[in-house]
Amino acid sequence: MTELWELSVKDAMQGLREGTFSCVELTESNLTRVHNAEPKVQAFITLTEDSARRDAAKADQILASGNMSTLTGIPMQLKDLLCTRNTPTTCGSRMLENFVPVYDATVVQKLQEAGAVSLGKGNMDEFAMGSSCENSAFHPTYNPWDLERVPGGSSGGAAASVASGEVMFSIGSDTGGSIRQPAALCGVVGMKPTYGLVSRYGLIAFASSLDQIGPLTRSVYDNALVLDAISGYDPMDATSVDSGIGSISASLTGDIRGLKLGVPSEYFGDGIDQNVKTLVMNAISVLEAHGAELVDVSLPHTKYALSCYYIIAPSECSSNLARYDGVKYGHSFLDTDNMWEAMESTRGGGFGPEVKRRMMLGTYALSSGYYDAYYLKAQKVRTLIKKEFDEVFQKVDAIISPTTPTTAFKIGEKTEDPLSMYLNDILTIPANMAGLPGMSVPCGFVDGLPTGLQIIGPRFSEARLYDIGMAYEQNTDWITLQSEI
Repeated sequence: MTELWELSVKDAMQGLREGTFSCVELTESNLTRVHNAEPKVQAFITLTEDSARRDAAKADQILASGNMSTLTGIPMQLKDLLCTRNTPTTCGSRMLENFVPVYDATVVQKLQEAGAVSLGKGNMDEFAMGSSCENSAFHPTYNPWDLERVPGGSSGGAAASVASGEVMFSIGSDTGGSIRQPAALCGVVGMKPTYGLVSRYGLIAFASSLDQIGPLTRSVYDNALVLDAISGYDPMDATSVDSGIGSISASLTGDIRGLKLGVPSEYFGDGIDQNVKTLVMNAISVLEAHGAELVDVSLPHTKYALSCYYIIAPSECSSNLARYDGVKYGHSFLDTDNMWEAMESTRGGGFGPEVKRRMMLGTYALSSGYYDAYYLKAQKVRTLIKKEFDEVFQKVDAIISPTTPTTAFKIGEKTEDPLSMYLNDILTIPANMAGLPGMSVPCGFVDGLPTGLQIIGPRFSEARLYDIGMAYEQNTDWITLQSEI
């Protein structure tokens, strides 16, 4: 018999509408699943059981009144860099270990208005800097498909919580692949929306020109439902865009006949595991068999994206994290009368090694005499990358590639080799550099480990990406598989 926590968002909504079960019963089922799986997976930093039960009871009242919203009563998790009023928001860092915001992020507010029930805050690499969820100051998260392996990062808790059935959807953020990469490694669906489609107000920033919030779910349709709930113009975010695209989930058909899908040679080259490449090529064949036209394309500036990213992102991180000085909030070293010693000790003790590494890289790139040589040049190449995508999208409707070069690696395998760790995002970073939407859909297993198919489109083409993902999902059975955790 199917447990309630195993349901999709779509099926859970139907069961709640029909009165098959209540919001409280659904939430209790997921909380039981959390208690069973969490000792192994460790996907949460903060579990909010009491408020979840209260919210579920309120959702039942809303349900009884006939005013049910799209996500009323659906259990979820929030990545722990989204500000939540009266609930700790740590960013996976000792610097913010005891920080309790006095306001909700716009995305959090929208989900509350939609009636979703938050079970807590998800584990993450500190300040979203990492590709494995091993950089959290509190504990690593483990991949539900193999507990000796990473779930990906930085939204590792978000991906693992969905893959293990602890929640029905989660909210992550993606600066260079931090939604899509863990989605691929954990066998779930992850969407990085167009930059500006989802408000960043209340998101604790890593790199402001790259960060974007998005959903992780078990199915493509569920993902579209959640994106509908969190997207939209927000005057509190200067980078927010009034896209006017309306409801995406209502327009999905899964019909891809006549669509031209670009297959870039640069995304299938050296460094891509042969088994991953084979699975992705098989997935592309499925799309072709259902009406899509394949077109060979080239994105030669892709090889520069990683280098540019690791100049631009650390530079922005250096600027954003300068605010953590121990004066206004967060960790503070007080055992001195010297202001400069207090600040140095605060930042030295509050930040972990990866965050310090990136701040130093960024500070160097922005320093006098090096700004033009590094940061300015990286921004110019970023413009070339964007133009290149624009030119390719004159010929094709979307681009298809692997999401990650390999499947999940073992815990501790790459922690001593930062460059090797950075290479995990080589296929996802270009979309962030150009502000484009990108999605990862499960497309098979290598030795029992999931891998993902990445779909990238022009700005605000999320509906098209979902149709492509749905076409693939409906003609394969990967969505029916569940980890045995």
